[in-house]
Amino acid sequence: MDRPGLAEFLRRRREALQPSDIGLPAGVRRRTVGLRREEVAAAVGMSTDYYTRLEQQRGPTPSDQMMAAIARGLRLTLDERDHLFRLAGHQAPRRVHRGPHVSPGLMRVLDRLEDTPALVITDVGETIAQNRLAAALYGDHTVFTGLDRSGVYRWFAHPEARGVYPERDHETQGRMQTAQLRVALAMPDADPLAAQVAAELRRTSDEFRRYWDLQEVTARYAEHKTVVHRELGEIEVDCQTLFTENQAQILLVITASPGTESAQKLALLGVLGVQTFSDAQVSGD
Repeated sequence: MDRPGLAEFLRRRREALQPSDIGLPAGVRRRTVGLRREEVAAAVGMSTDYYTRLEQQRGPTPSDQMMAAIARGLRLTLDERDHLFRLAGHQAPRRVHRGPHVSPGLMRVLDRLEDTPALVITDVGETIAQNRLAAALYGDHTVFTGLDRSGVYRWFAHPEARGVYPERDHETQGRMQTAQLRVALAMPDADPLAAQVAAELRRTSDEFRRYWDLQEVTARYAEHKTVVHRELGEIEVDCQTLFTENQAQILLVITASPGTESAQKLALLGVLGVQTFSDAQVSGD
């Protein structure tokens, strides 16, 4: 681990960013060049003390997962990410196009979406980034490991995952997710997770096998659907998609028609965040 080199690199990259680069307001007066340490720490998901110690050459050797999080938080290019890993004493990740590194273009768009749910997923249904409102609507889907990283796998292996959609839509969703997985398997340099999920579900799920045998294929996502929030109930939403050039990563933007009850519910979700109504009542007392 090159402590001086790592500290200098982190400081320089932090100073090169502006608040708007990570979706923050600029503020009236800023004496700090670029971002503050606490802003980077919040974007990365680590404590300010931990990040500060890295910049002061006092921190412990970060894990691969922490390095990946720092690379995302500092909006590093792939070359910069690889350099960061080497400074921390790690081997740089393989440059496969389906890694956990979010496309910088999609990340810049995601950073600017503050008033509506949005998330970045892979073609296997793995959530690799989501904004605050997406976490409030769907839950934090970036925490899963193993086969559970795939939303397709969770749909069939964990029935409780289906609660985000009304029961009347479960068959449609199941068939669509199966059809999307078939597309992911056929892609050049397919994510190994796709083959693992397909093999395991064909072994364990009668429902998946039934849909799989239909030979349906689609790379499309439902443009209009109903989602179910545990506090707000059913919300009618439109889903817009933005793909990377190789279609390995997809930005999903969730909106509701202006002036509708669903739009009001999304606005309320923006106020509540991950709180429940009872939490909000307690905090307001």
